[in-house]
Amino acid sequence: MIKIKTPVELKELEKLSAGDQILISGEIFTGRDAALPKLISSIKRGEKLLELSGSVIMHTAVSDAGIAPTTSNKEEIEGSIGELSRQGVRIHLGKGALGKETINELKENRAIFAVTPPAAALLSSKVISKKVVAFQEEGMEAIHNLKVEEIPAIVAIAHGKSIY
Repeated sequence: MIKIKTPVELKELEKLSAGDQILISGEIFTGRDAALPKLISSIKRGEKLLELSGSVIMHTAVSDAGIAPTTSNKEEIEGSIGELSRQGVRIHLGKGALGKETINELKENRAIFAVTPPAAALLSSKVISKKVVAFQEEGMEAIHNLKVEEIPAIVAIAHGKSIY
């Protein structure tokens, strides 16, 4: 297992290949169907709600029941990956295959996509703290900042290559 700490440095990503197993520690953001389109709109308006440089975004909601990845190829989520990568997000965490255009955007922007096990109990046990940082009105789909220790994932897309 390759250990990655946030904020993620480009030199760390350059060493990764599709299929590598990673453990992510540090602060990560969450977002999914409701909040990610709002985040993209705010970026296009010139607002800087979050420091995205070197960040990780996990496609999940956050509730008292825990966290678990949602399908990343939903239009609202996959449609945000290119712009968020341009803004400095280095790792997108979720589940499922992504389209060729998104794979190319990840490569062009030096970002990767990794999949996490859909096991809420395991992933939730890795969360040290959580707080809402944007779009509180979205409830459990608001963007949260999580402090995590060793979230397991498999690199699904890196440098234009996919495991799918």
